[in-house]
Amino acid sequence: MTLAFAMEWFNLLFRWAHLIVGIGWIGTSFYFIALDLSLRKRPGMKEGVSGTAMEVHGGGFYHVEKYLVAPKEVPEDLIWYKWEAYLTWVTGFALLVVQYYFNAKAYLIDPSVLVLTPGEAVLISVFSLVGGWFIYDRLCKSPIGKNVPLLAVCLFALILGAAYMFTHVFSGRGALIHVGAFVGTIMAVNVFGIIVPNQKKITASLLAGQAPDPRLGAIGKQRSVHNNYLTIPVLLMMVSNHYPMLTGHPHSWILVALILVIGGMVRHFLNRHEAGDAFAKFWWALPTAAIGLVAAMIMTAPQDYSGGKKVSDATVLTIARTHCAVCHAEVPTHEGFEEAPKGIHLDTIADLRRYADQIMAQAVQSDAMPLGNETEMTDEERTTLGTWITQQK
Repeated sequence: MTLAFAMEWFNLLFRWAHLIVGIGWIGTSFYFIALDLSLRKRPGMKEGVSGTAMEVHGGGFYHVEKYLVAPKEVPEDLIWYKWEAYLTWVTGFALLVVQYYFNAKAYLIDPSVLVLTPGEAVLISVFSLVGGWFIYDRLCKSPIGKNVPLLAVCLFALILGAAYMFTHVFSGRGALIHVGAFVGTIMAVNVFGIIVPNQKKITASLLAGQAPDPRLGAIGKQRSVHNNYLTIPVLLMMVSNHYPMLTGHPHSWILVALILVIGGMVRHFLNRHEAGDAFAKFWWALPTAAIGLVAAMIMTAPQDYSGGKKVSDATVLTIARTHCAVCHAEVPTHEGFEEAPKGIHLDTIADLRRYADQIMAQAVQSDAMPLGNETEMTDEERTTLGTWITQQK
């Protein structure tokens, strides 16, 4: 068994695990925010209960009560929701190592953006993820953290600043996946470093017969809400590699800003709807998201190549064999592949015509291919390829 084959299996298994535990984490986040917003004050509530809800699911009814701080006592079998968050980050980082660190030259580094060694790229990655958390945590603990709108603006600026930095250091694919990892790290450490420890302190106080500090619950709630609003944007970042119109855009950091606005506004609309607020209070959220979506679509609109000079088959075949067939051939010469990715061969004119739309998206409208632009494909060659594809239609 070769190393490349083993790494492919590790990639698949970590991706599969990441998807499973991620669904669990996102599901609990969405559920508890929706539950919290649906709680209502009702007659006859127990002492310390701030609201209740009656739910139906799977043929059964559930009566849920939320305590303002905590009940006077808790059972030993108290249910904790934490491992979904921990394992989402662990499997995500493992996938980052297998996909991007192990193949840094192909997936993480683009010499046309910044010349780096694999070691330098990995160090920048690790330090940026760690540094992002500390900056975010300091913001939350500073006086800014007491001002919700101001903190939201600062968090937006932090993520956008990270996106700008990543797009000027890594390849397009590497940059946007790191925006996702940057935000995902903040979310995971919120659970590991703030929410769960605060809950443990509250539980310990209850077991000791002491009154818990209500500030601990308020801090945990703040971080939980942050995680809830960041979920939709981070999900798109994590699948961005499938969309070269995003990763290959020369100003993809601006697209990140639009994605944050779109995702945040959609999440806000859903949250306020769950809370039962009057539509007049949050009607502006969806139009704002729609404006952001239209702006993103305009930014990513394809370029027109119909006005170019006639391009011969021989010219485009030379370009393809120089830049594409290194990986996309019967027997790839690229050290990272034993067979053509996705079974796509691009070493004949018939192949180029067959996969013309994919080539246009990956190598003409964006610079997603070749990976990391290892073969140094020029803008002129991309334009020539785009002109030839347009002429075939």
